[in-house]
Amino acid sequence: MASITGNGTARRVVVTGAGAICPVGACLDEVWASLVAGRSGIGPITRFDTDGYETRIAGQVDGFDPDAVVGKKEARRTDRYTQLAIVATNEAVRRSGLAITEANAGRVAVLIGSAMGGAETYENGVETLLAKGPRRISPFFMPMMLVNMASGVVAINLGAKANNFAPVSACASSAHAVGEAMRIIQRGEADVAVAGGAEAPITRMSVAGFSAMGALSTRNDDPQGASRPFDAGRDGFVMGEGAATVILEEREHALARGATILAELVGYGATDDANHMVQPAPGGEGAARAMGLALAEAAVAPADLSYINAHGTSTPLNEKFETAAL
Repeated sequence: MASITGNGTARRVVVTGAGAICPVGACLDEVWASLVAGRSGIGPITRFDTDGYETRIAGQVDGFDPDAVVGKKEARRTDRYTQLAIVATNEAVRRSGLAITEANAGRVAVLIGSAMGGAETYENGVETLLAKGPRRISPFFMPMMLVNMASGVVAINLGAKANNFAPVSACASSAHAVGEAMRIIQRGEADVAVAGGAEAPITRMSVAGFSAMGALSTRNDDPQGASRPFDAGRDGFVMGEGAATVILEEREHALARGATILAELVGYGATDDANHMVQPAPGGEGAARAMGLALAEAAVAPADLSYINAHGTSTPLNEKFETAAL
C-alpha cells in the first residue's frame, strides 16, 4: 500500500476495519453494492403516522430486528441508535481481525458521535409521562437517551477501557469522532480506536422540528429524487438513520499483528464559523480553513486530491458556501 507520511511528527494512524448499516444496506458490502448501482434508500416514512406532516419521506433501515442483534432484554434497555452502532461496530471489529483482551483493553478507545442520541427514547418517555405520570418512566430512560450511550455500550460489549466519549456537533459529529480518535492515537493514549457515528432520528418530533426550520425536502411524490445536492432545484435535506464505524490503529501496532491496512489518516482540521446557529459563514471561510489545516498536516497539495466527500445537504445556503469554500 502506498502511504503518505504527512509531517512525520506524530504516530501514524491507519484504518484496519469498517462496518456500516443504513437504508441501502445491512452491512458494508451491501452498502457499497447499492452505491455502485445507484440505488436509493429514500421512501415514505413508516415508523410513525405522517398525516399532517409537510415532509413524509426519509431513509429508514427497514427490516432491522434489534432482538436479533442484542437480545430481547438488552433491546428494551438500548435506544435504536445504540443498536445500530452495535451492528456497525461488530462488523468493523470482525473485518479488522482485532482481538480485545484484558492485556490490551486499556489501549482501545471508543468514540461514537451522534447529533441527537436517543431521540426515540426521549419522545416515548415524554409521552409516557404525560399519559401515565412520572412513576411509569423506565429506570433505563436516562441511560438510553444519552448521546454518549452508544459509545458506552459498544465499549462494554467489547471490553474497551481507554478513552470513551461522544462528540456532539450536528452533522460533523462522526467526522469529529474519527478526527479526535486519530489524535488520541497520535498522542499515545491508545493504540486502537473504534470511531464513527450513529443516528436514529426518524421520530415525530425530529421530523416536525427540522420541517419547521424549512430544512427538509418536501418532494414527497419523488422520494428517490428528493436528495439532490448542488442541484438548482434542491429544496432541503432528507433525514436518514444508520451507523458506520472504523477501526483505527497505530500503524506499527497494525503491522505487528498482521492486519490488512485499508487506508491511512494523514490530516485533520476542525474550525468554527462563529456566524449563526444554522447558517454557514458567507464565502465558506470556516470550511476552507478546516480543509487547509487538514491539507497542511498531511503535506498534500489541493491539486493532488482525487476525491472530495462533500457535505451536500441539498439546502441552498450550505451548498452555495461549500462550493465557495472548495
